[in-house]
Amino acid sequence: MEFQKNLLEYISQSLISIDETISIAESVTSGCLQLAFSQMPNAPVFYKGGITAYTLPEKVRLLNVEEEDAEDCGCVSGSIAGTMALNVARLFESDWSISTTGYCTPVRSSAYKIFTYFSFSYKGEIILTKKLELHPRTQALNAQIYYTEFILGCFKSELNRLLILK
Repeated sequence: MEFQKNLLEYISQSLISIDETISIAESVTSGCLQLAFSQMPNAPVFYKGGITAYTLPEKVRLLNVEEEDAEDCGCVSGSIAGTMALNVARLFESDWSISTTGYCTPVRSSAYKIFTYFSFSYKGEIILTKKLELHPRTQALNAQIYYTEFILGCFKSELNRLLILK
């Protein structure tokens, strides 16, 4: 799996230049974001680590997602993504965090759709939550890779916004 080198370098340089850190909580992308961050130049300077919590019990136990809320939505919602982002940032004591939850294959509980919710937290607050939907015939690995690249692009935009404000 190969990600856009210039995107990875940009994110790396940006986080180093503002002296901030990041952690990741993944479900649907199942480690793809963690892989991307581990491939960034000087990753140990800003990347603290991540968790892949694929099932409801693990999201409840490791990321303090409310079990009742998770059961109501099959563990897939913007709210769940936000909780995952906030709690992984607390766990790793990072400035930033990214979380994903969703579906990479069409199943009954997703109404046979493929989509993800992802959230970014910054210094203890959710700054972005979005839903990204793909064509239901998208192959699972292709969906995971697309989600990852899209999320990295959105994260680059958030870093740009922050850098302009500073």
